[in-house]
Amino acid sequence: MNNDNRVIIFDTTLRDGEQSPGASMTRDEKLRIAKQLEKMRVDVIEAGFAIASPGDFESVKAIAEAVTESRVCSLSRALDADIDRAGEALINAAMGRIHTFIATSPIHMKYKLQMEPDQVVEQAVKAVTRARNLIDDVEFSLEDASRSELDFMCRIIEKVIDAGARTINIPDTVGYAVPGEFAHTISQLIQRVPNADKAIFSVHCHNDLGLAVANSLAAVGAGARQVECTINGLGERAGNASLEEIVMAIRTRKDSLGVETNIDTTQIVPASRLVSSVTGFPVQPNKAIVGANAFAHESGIHQDGVLKHRETYEIMTAQDVGWNTNRMVLGKLSGRAAFRSRLEELGTTFSSDLELNNAFSRFKELADKKHEIFDEDLVALVSDTRASANSEQFKLSSLSVTSQTGETPKANIVMQVGDEEKSAEATGGGPVDAAFKAIESIAESGASLQIYSVNAVTEGTDSQGEVTVRLEKGGRIVNGLGADTDIIIASAKAYIHALNMLDANVQKAHPQV
Repeated sequence: MNNDNRVIIFDTTLRDGEQSPGASMTRDEKLRIAKQLEKMRVDVIEAGFAIASPGDFESVKAIAEAVTESRVCSLSRALDADIDRAGEALINAAMGRIHTFIATSPIHMKYKLQMEPDQVVEQAVKAVTRARNLIDDVEFSLEDASRSELDFMCRIIEKVIDAGARTINIPDTVGYAVPGEFAHTISQLIQRVPNADKAIFSVHCHNDLGLAVANSLAAVGAGARQVECTINGLGERAGNASLEEIVMAIRTRKDSLGVETNIDTTQIVPASRLVSSVTGFPVQPNKAIVGANAFAHESGIHQDGVLKHRETYEIMTAQDVGWNTNRMVLGKLSGRAAFRSRLEELGTTFSSDLELNNAFSRFKELADKKHEIFDEDLVALVSDTRASANSEQFKLSSLSVTSQTGETPKANIVMQVGDEEKSAEATGGGPVDAAFKAIESIAESGASLQIYSVNAVTEGTDSQGEVTVRLEKGGRIVNGLGADTDIIIASAKAYIHALNMLDANVQKAHPQV
């Protein structure tokens, strides 16, 4: 495909997606996701905001050194220190990009930046020039573009292209735009900026009104040739445009949009599962493309039509996006080599023999409980193993719960707290509530429970339950993960994992603070 009909897919799951409350990721988790994005043939991976924290810097640096087939990008404000830090993080990248931005809407310039328009233009040009001296590929974003004045946008875009920006991003930062209006803006910018032919126009749409994908596709129709998006639509507030929806809309409606992407769509579902597992954000069953019900047909009329001719009710195949019915054929007699090999096929590698052995031991335990083991079981099992491995202060030794009709549920728990073993008993409104209260009576964390969610990993009553527990304390938010065929045990594991994350007190600065 040529440049005229190719849409560049810019994934910002690791940067904007991580700004979702509770979605903070470790360096190793970011690396796993980055390698999956590379496998999916994502064009640009925005790995983070290098100056936001030492952890973000190290993550961007590690991804830049590990990823060779995708371009690796770091965000920076239009500030010298930000740009220099981004350049430092990307110094070993096979293909790198600095993405710098400044606000251009009247409300942002007046109240946030407290700068005059001429000062904003001057700072933008200075930032792009500095970035261009560090790296060949520079992207410039006009923050809050959908509420910016068209004439001012034309002016600043012309100047930053002259300064060396080769991608111009027009973000709908607050999810304010509607498709027709947004398409008109993109079209006008491309027509009116004298040197527009020297840059690729990009869009970054938020989903506050549920229009992120629609706005992005409308922009593509108007000439934008890069779309910034995230796996599962992850992102702060209501999230971003979903990569899977953008890509499959372009592929399915090529007749209307007339463009293509380089994405290997069979890697979409594995990427969705990985991001969901790492962040603890379950995918809703009716989510387009990657939801459990996306290719399920309940209506008798629909079932009859699909049986007669699939295309009557399916506009794409489940296999196109990576859904399959392959079961894990390994059992309790299978060896480590086969176990490791299958997980590598699923995009999961082990950092050490110890990590492999721990996961393999969990696999053996699961094989004794569960007749059929699916790929989803393995992904959940590895996530649970890693969560347990990171646990230090609190460990679950044993848990027994009594719950019967007409009686108040009661939980008895034994936990390892440092070098000491402690036990507690508590009652609650249900067995999970009782278990959490028993744990909290030992931990005395003072944290408040924000979210408790349960997701069946696979079908059947013997499915593993994957539990997410979100705790908040003193402004910090953490997600704990736990998986087990016993949902009460999974819940306790998730709560304890969250407690250990609070106890570790790993601070992550918000990139825009």
